[in-house]
Amino acid sequence: MVEAGPPGSLAGGKPAKGKILEFTALKGGGEFEPRLLTGNAEFDRACGGGLVPGSALLIGGDPGVGKSTLLLQIAAGLAKSGARTAYISGEEATAQIRLRAQRLGLSESPVALAAATALRDILSTLKADRPDAVIIDSIQTLWSDALPAAPGTVTQVRACSQELIRFAKGSGSVVMLVGHVTKDGQIAGPRVVEHMVDAVLYFESEQGRAFRLLRAVKNRFGAAHEIGVFEMTGAGLREVANPSELFLSEPGEPVPGAAVFAGIEGTRPVLVEIQALVSPSTLAAPRRAVVGWDSARLSMLLAVLDARCGLDFGRHDVFLNVAGGLRIAEPAADLAAAAALCSSLFDRALPKTTVVFGEVALSGAVRPVNQAEARLKEAQKLGFSGALAPAAGRSDALTIVNAETLADLIAWVRAQG
Repeated sequence: MVEAGPPGSLAGGKPAKGKILEFTALKGGGEFEPRLLTGNAEFDRACGGGLVPGSALLIGGDPGVGKSTLLLQIAAGLAKSGARTAYISGEEATAQIRLRAQRLGLSESPVALAAATALRDILSTLKADRPDAVIIDSIQTLWSDALPAAPGTVTQVRACSQELIRFAKGSGSVVMLVGHVTKDGQIAGPRVVEHMVDAVLYFESEQGRAFRLLRAVKNRFGAAHEIGVFEMTGAGLREVANPSELFLSEPGEPVPGAAVFAGIEGTRPVLVEIQALVSPSTLAAPRRAVVGWDSARLSMLLAVLDARCGLDFGRHDVFLNVAGGLRIAEPAADLAAAAALCSSLFDRALPKTTVVFGEVALSGAVRPVNQAEARLKEAQKLGFSGALAPAAGRSDALTIVNAETLADLIAWVRAQG
């Protein structure tokens, strides 16, 4: 009987010798192929400026959010620009995709269309044709005959993804994989797939709203958390070049409890309205409700306003909402949320021509935030004339009120008519 040897050795024999690696220096020449532009500026922005040849992307989103519609438009844009593009669907028949293309006015686009789920057949076809871009809708429908597991299982998803990514790296084709999501909003399947691909994009939408956000949560060739903004129409997804128009209220008289926050999503400045309602509570434990912001951040901000500024939020119900359905994660929204809360508490309407941003410390101090100049430039471009910001903020075109502490904010809010 022959005993098994250690890993890397022949059974019962001497260890097998591996191939010697050839190291190179970090500095060196080499020409990089230009990115493929899809003709969709918002999609290209989310990808970091276009599609990098040889890259693999994973795109997820809730059912019905418009993933297939978006990718069909992207495929048509690539094909029109001269890139050889293949769209392979494992969920729909080619007749269904043709109907969608006809509705979107894309029937004349030279996209190579196929319906298949067998990985061996797909790879054989791709290796023979060598398209510039491939869309697989979706990775959960593919199966490899080398594995006994059913399609959609962890084993199949991992193996099929690995083979397609290896094809992308070896051929220089861009491979875009559509992934299903769980009820928690995460892409279904093993998380190792997200580590293997070069970019992970989430297509998001708030229920009942027409706009869609394409958010890059991972990108090896661009900025993470970059967003592309779209609006769903009867003719497909329309690019929204100025997303601030979606998140700001209509012109009119200012009302108490509203403050305009100058935020940054990825590398893009976005203005959004934060709304607050503070009302006396009849409950032993006042209610706290927040939509679009971190509830723990709201609790911390209320505690700082109570402890450092002597405001009595402990006997009030507090409701906070980010208009338009956008979710804000950056700490720079602290000062705008505090401004909206104080505006509602004091029943003082803030001017609609002023933006607010800044991070609030537990001491009550207002800390500077990154990319302050970009925030102020976006406000100026949209017609704003003033800003309440940390002392580091500078602008020649806007009237800036520097807020070093929350006491400065409260004094500014009380001074409004």
